[in-house]
Amino acid sequence: MKAYSNRIGGEWVGASDDATFETRNPARAGEVLGTFPSATSADAAQAVAAAAEAFPAWAATPAPQRGAILFRAAELLDERFDDVATTLTREEGKTLAEATGEVARARDILRYFGGEGWRVGGDLLPANTANAMLFSRREPLGVVAAITPWNFPIAIPAWKLAPALVYGNAVVFKPASATPLTALRLVECLEDAGLPAGVLNFVTGSGAVVGGALAGDAIVRGLTFTGSHAVGAGIHGRATEHFARVQLEMGGKNPTIVLDDADLDLAVRLTVMGGFALTGQSCTATSRVIVEDGIADRFAAALAEAAAALTVGDGLGEGVQMGPAVSEEQLATDLEYVQIAKDEGAELLAGGGRAGGAGHFVQPTVFDGVDVHSRLAQEEVFGPVVGIIRARNLDDALFKANAVGYGLAAGVVTNDLRRAFTFVDRIEAGVVKVNEPTTGLALQAPFGGFKQSSANTFKEQGPAALEFFTRTKTVYVTY
Repeated sequence: MKAYSNRIGGEWVGASDDATFETRNPARAGEVLGTFPSATSADAAQAVAAAAEAFPAWAATPAPQRGAILFRAAELLDERFDDVATTLTREEGKTLAEATGEVARARDILRYFGGEGWRVGGDLLPANTANAMLFSRREPLGVVAAITPWNFPIAIPAWKLAPALVYGNAVVFKPASATPLTALRLVECLEDAGLPAGVLNFVTGSGAVVGGALAGDAIVRGLTFTGSHAVGAGIHGRATEHFARVQLEMGGKNPTIVLDDADLDLAVRLTVMGGFALTGQSCTATSRVIVEDGIADRFAAALAEAAAALTVGDGLGEGVQMGPAVSEEQLATDLEYVQIAKDEGAELLAGGGRAGGAGHFVQPTVFDGVDVHSRLAQEEVFGPVVGIIRARNLDDALFKANAVGYGLAAGVVTNDLRRAFTFVDRIEAGVVKVNEPTTGLALQAPFGGFKQSSANTFKEQGPAALEFFTRTKTVYVTY
């Protein structure tokens, strides 16, 4: 078992009180992958100070040079690809195929934002008077904090760190305590690519302690967070007290509407992909399927059969289609919601218990007859538990789809173009899919939700990242 350290100001350091925590393999609960520092608020402040010291020189570095470091980091991640993907599976639990896809995405994000080093600029505007110039320019915010979740332990850090860095910010990065080793592998690639000391600081530990300290530090001018609504709301409150810019992604309760003209096999396949891939541990996972009455009985039977046929096990195992829950706590949450759904009167069609093995394995679970106002229909489980809600028609389905506090992703399965665009027009979600799973995002497109899924301010990824990680300065020149 290896002991790992924080990275602050270009130095590897432990927590100031020497406290540590373990990261474990969720498929083999007794396997410890390493220990990491349980940083204190003082450690977080030290990381912020190191970032503030490194910021001026980094901001003054030409943007193409900053982008070149991201390109080099992508090359290094490619060279270390298999090792990083295996580490991700051992630490988070997802299948090796899913981990491989995630590492490839992180690599591509580094390349995409590496190219942004050649594009970041401003606008030349017509001046009001003669012998004058009027233009705007983009400048970095300063010190930025990034707080990331465990379910995408390298892709989400990449889509936060890459734009923050290429646009000239210095960063303090706090990964989820369940998956710090995978996050560290990304930091190592960036450091080995030539990132100057202090530009990126890596601090592990409690979200309440480290995350709270970062949110409350007035030196931090921007904070980007992905996690639960309850935690995000608290972070937003602390950070905005000193007028920091805040970007939040806080989960979803994502519906797929299946209309009675849909291809049944496609609808089942998309629901399995959206609901059970990644063990349902995705903020865009399909957790509700709202099905028109005309196809509901056949869909329910086919989905239950497909769920029961999935192979659950260690993500490194051959033929495994779904890995474990990330932790004993998450497994307990999944099983708790199974019992809640039973108590609420929903009909269990498939799964509903632990799967075999020494890890945190849970069966892919399907309920039918779920009431739109029930807890299973309203609350984010973050596990492979899918509820079927029946609807009379498209209007009824849209009403039930929108009758939740979240608004992240939503899908429809239909062969009717008019009804597809009616869905696009009326669904309350930031990511809308037609004949596609609710999961899966294009890195060049804006990402973010409505309602309680976000702060309803800044989106992530693609061109939207420029809006969050830079500020606009308008310049008037008379000559």
